[in-house]
Amino acid sequence: MQNDSPTANIAEPKNWSPDSWKEFPVKQLPQYPDQNALDEAYRELSELPPLITSWEVRALKKKLADIAAGKGFLLQGGDCAETFADCKSPKIVNLLKVLLQMSFIMIHEMGIPVTRVGRIAGQYAKPRSRDYEIVDGEKIPNYRGDLINSIAPVRDERIADPGRLIEGYHKSALTLNFLRALSDEGFADLHHPEYWELDFMKQNSYYQEYEAMVNSILKAVSFMETIAPNQFDTVQKVNIYTSHEGLNLYYDSAQTRQVPRRKGWYNLSGHMVWLGNRTRDIDGAHVEYLRGIVNPIGIKIGPDYDIKETINLIEKLNPIHEAGKIVLITRFGVDQVEAGLPPLIKRLKKEGMPVVWSCDPMHGNTFATDKNIKTRNFDDILGEIRKTFAIHRSEGSYLGGIHLELTGDNVTECVGGARGLHEGELHHNYKTYCDPRLNYQQSLELAFMIAKEWNESYGA
Repeated sequence: MQNDSPTANIAEPKNWSPDSWKEFPVKQLPQYPDQNALDEAYRELSELPPLITSWEVRALKKKLADIAAGKGFLLQGGDCAETFADCKSPKIVNLLKVLLQMSFIMIHEMGIPVTRVGRIAGQYAKPRSRDYEIVDGEKIPNYRGDLINSIAPVRDERIADPGRLIEGYHKSALTLNFLRALSDEGFADLHHPEYWELDFMKQNSYYQEYEAMVNSILKAVSFMETIAPNQFDTVQKVNIYTSHEGLNLYYDSAQTRQVPRRKGWYNLSGHMVWLGNRTRDIDGAHVEYLRGIVNPIGIKIGPDYDIKETINLIEKLNPIHEAGKIVLITRFGVDQVEAGLPPLIKRLKKEGMPVVWSCDPMHGNTFATDKNIKTRNFDDILGEIRKTFAIHRSEGSYLGGIHLELTGDNVTECVGGARGLHEGELHHNYKTYCDPRLNYQQSLELAFMIAKEWNESYGA
């Protein structure tokens, strides 16, 4: 069991401060033209109350340590990029519903604890492959998420605006407040599955199996309450943690603080942050910042990785080999995972580095239709998951997590799935600002498939 005392062993980074990253080369962060406005926003953000607590960070890390040891599973999912305009109760409710239902499916089918981590309450920034785009013949800065600029295709709206750092904080606070109220006050109560039922699931071919599973859960809850003197709180309340890509370092470093009676520095804007595929330069600003925080850190690994650099990166971010610190999120694509993943597993096993292995089957399987609509195919997503499970199984390793871009809304952004959504239907409800997401039906269907693959690999 990992030590959670105030004096628990924590790597004390040398020559580090929350803003030491400013002395390093930085990628994916545009210039703010008004330095005074940026300094004022940074100061204000650094003095606002924290969004989360150090206790929650430590609790998540303990759960991740258990997952790394094969004693649980990580479900991480949510929007590609949140928007300020979508900070509304129906949107938040629907995402919580789909994460809860996916986790209940996994818990029931796999028989292990599932830790839920949302891409929510801070996922307002996105990396881009190009700095500029052409709109009506004019070259303007690219949209980089609401935390930085506006989606509106107008030059002035695309200038990096420091005021958005403060608005991002407030939107995150509102989202977190509502999530906690729902999670703590019975929204997830298994006595009342109608609280988290979405009617259009009834059209899915897995609905009967899903309904039978819910009835089985209800019977089990009823039986336990019959023989137990008190009702279990765990059937009424759930924990959900938040995560975002540690991309806008002004936003994250301003909310990085020391807390009373605990060692180390905590990023108190989210429970877990991850390092993107475009910002994992070991000598860059993002790695410099992340090496100093106590929070769990995700690392995205794509097919272009260098194995020696990856080992050095993990060592830099987790020099004491703390369990639960690193979540390695592989995103190779269905056609490249069999070549790219096995050498990485072998090397980390040889080095004795404890990581939570997680599969991101979304980013390596994106393509554009003939009409230039960005999408993903459900079969490719499922194919990469199946291949990843098979590789871990053959290497004697444990795949302990899944990382998905999804929504609880009935969008039409990814093709395939039981309903057979095809390219000609994508325009019906294509809402994403960036990458295509699984809709509600596709997400629940995938939860069943993940559970089946897990059982084939690790079930009794």
